[in-house]
Amino acid sequence: MSEPASISQGIAARYATAVFEIAKESKAVSKLEKSLDDLTSALDDSSDLRDLINSPVVTRAAQGEAISAIAKKMGLDAVLTNTLGLMAENRRLFVLPQLIDALRALIAEDKGEVTAEVVSAKALTKTQADKLAKTLKARVGQDVKINATVDKSLIGGLVVKVGSKMIDTSIRSKLSSLQNAMKEVG
Repeated sequence: MSEPASISQGIAARYATAVFEIAKESKAVSKLEKSLDDLTSALDDSSDLRDLINSPVVTRAAQGEAISAIAKKMGLDAVLTNTLGLMAENRRLFVLPQLIDALRALIAEDKGEVTAEVVSAKALTKTQADKLAKTLKARVGQDVKINATVDKSLIGGLVVKVGSKMIDTSIRSKLSSLQNAMKEVG
């Protein structure tokens, strides 16, 4: 990991720990989790929001006002809203994606869940995701939450990552290993 990335992770981890502890004390972890889902969707859908949190030319005050208005409009959890305002004031909004990841990890650990990062060529149906979660639960021994993304370059199959373990059954991977085997022979 590069030094700036590890610094961002450290900043995000400190904010995440504080937010999680407050949410847990006030028994608002489920509301925090819903707010994180909403915020993730907003970041994925809005390039303006991504620009706002990453732009060095937007003043602290403007960032604070904008992020507070967005949080209020979205109905985010009060603790998260206040934290976003504090992050804007301290010029730390650029670590928002890492904060979301760190908070999700803390919530999952608290629930006894692990998250499986699943990349597929097509979007998984609810039935497929449920079956995969059940299969992974049998392998890992914990509840598994599926975080699915789509990568059309896979052609078919799945790439599943749970913790440090990765299972790559994609056609792209199989074609690549076949190509390497043919290079060795020829």
